[in-house]
Amino acid sequence: MATPPELSVILPTLDEREALERLDPRLRAGTSGRACEVIVVDDASTDGTPALVESLARDGPYRLIERRNVRGLASAVVEGLRAARGRVLVVLDADGSHPPERIPALVGPIFAGSAEFVLGSRNVAGGSAPGLTIGRRAISFGAALLARPLSPVRDPMSGYFAVARPVVDRAPLAPVGYKIALEILVKCRPSPVLEVPIVFAPRVAGESKLGGGEIGAYLHHLERLYAWRIFRRGRRAGAGPTSRSGAGSGPPRP
Repeated sequence: MATPPELSVILPTLDEREALERLDPRLRAGTSGRACEVIVVDDASTDGTPALVESLARDGPYRLIERRNVRGLASAVVEGLRAARGRVLVVLDADGSHPPERIPALVGPIFAGSAEFVLGSRNVAGGSAPGLTIGRRAISFGAALLARPLSPVRDPMSGYFAVARPVVDRAPLAPVGYKIALEILVKCRPSPVLEVPIVFAPRVAGESKLGGGEIGAYLHHLERLYAWRIFRRGRRAGAGPTSRSGAGSGPPRP
């Protein structure tokens, strides 16, 4: 049996051939020095993305998962996380907006045992977002405010993160929309959590998928996460102390 890689990188794609061609050499440089697999989860691209991945796999660590009847960024990421074999998992966009050069900064604390989850943040010192229009900045700011009670991180909207493999197995992941990092932070409760600065660059190809449908999905996702948090707190409050005779199950596991 082959030795599992140290690192798994998950790339959800939909018609990302041009961007992925440009990203590949940067991604290889950003993961050099560690045994790595790159899992591309493709949602039935029509621009030749799957063929490109198969070509890259001839001399690189690429694996292709093709989805025919399901679409969605978050569900693609979840499928990639489930298929990953690495000790540390990294999620980033294939469009070039997330700098793969920052992968060592994200994974380093997890391999060192000083963090379970590291977020690539635009909102900490050294981070910025020249790739966002004024309108998208406003949307991101408002979305972050709505999520603030769920997580103390400065950039809960970021889609660029690294997580220790055991963390994602702590709770069922079923995000609505595209904010899988927030789903993991709320449901799996990694600790410690770190944020490292990134520069969120303009995409190198393709168009943003953010629209009214995605915003509505995000609001629905928030509703579900708040309900999850309330339910979990209710379970703890209702569990009560174990009886003197030893009957009862005691408080639920966190």
